[in-house]
Amino acid sequence: MLRFITLRLLQSLLALYIIITATFFMLRFVPGGPFTAEKAVPKEILRNLEAHYGLNKPLHQQYFDYLGRLLHGNLGPSFKYSNRSVNEILADKLPVSIELGLWSLAVALLLGLTLGIVAALRRNTWADYAASTVGMIGLSVPTFVIGPLCVLAFAIHLGWFSASGWYVAADRVLPSLVLGLAYAAPISRLTRGGMLEVLNQDYIRTARAKGASELRVVFRHALRGGLLPVVAYLGPAIAGILTGSFVIETIFQIPGLGREFVTSAFNRDYTLVLGTVILYAALIMALNLLADVVQAWMNPKVRLE
Repeated sequence: MLRFITLRLLQSLLALYIIITATFFMLRFVPGGPFTAEKAVPKEILRNLEAHYGLNKPLHQQYFDYLGRLLHGNLGPSFKYSNRSVNEILADKLPVSIELGLWSLAVALLLGLTLGIVAALRRNTWADYAASTVGMIGLSVPTFVIGPLCVLAFAIHLGWFSASGWYVAADRVLPSLVLGLAYAAPISRLTRGGMLEVLNQDYIRTARAKGASELRVVFRHALRGGLLPVVAYLGPAIAGILTGSFVIETIFQIPGLGREFVTSAFNRDYTLVLGTVILYAALIMALNLLADVVQAWMNPKVRLE
């Protein structure tokens, strides 16, 4: 186990370095810069700004300077928010995305696991077809379609919720539901497939032959093995949920990290884009590793090498 974790950490660090390097140079090769998106500024002021942020140095020197700051945990200053560092912005926006992600994850797991288990236990019945239909709709219809439809129906016509914002508890309902539905669909299909495979195993038939109740068979014997595909999927899924959805945060005007990333890309805020990419990449790698470890714990046949 220790050897596996150490090897994966080294691989993750290498992958993270490649991501940082590729993102850094791609940002620099994009036409324009952080001070050219707005109205033109005098050349003297532009030169002073570039000198202040070190943008007048050779590109390779900027790259090594950034890596040096990064090794000390410093993601640099924001080019668009004066007197604010990228560390401060991420610390301010990340909790909002985490809260949205946790509510969405709860919706995804509750709905996805329930639909998947019901579909597996009622195979080839109307319940199975209904659960599969809901899952197919969730997979086929993107969030940028479901989101505005929910706003139109529940916020504008019915007036139950606000169309945008992140102020009161009710503001969490629509974005969490829309984002959770996007992940509930694959979870339900994976749960159904995993449960069907496990329910056909010999030890399940043995448990039923011994007189175990259906509830005990499902939750005591079948569920642990049936959820293995879901656990493998949850690594990148949780990373995507917790870091927030670009589309959802933009549609509902949520002041989270996803919306900030979109804004920073339009503003060509190099350091903020880089800091967000680094955070996303690190989360995905860490959660994938955690998913592998949990999967090995749930399935003794898996050996981490």
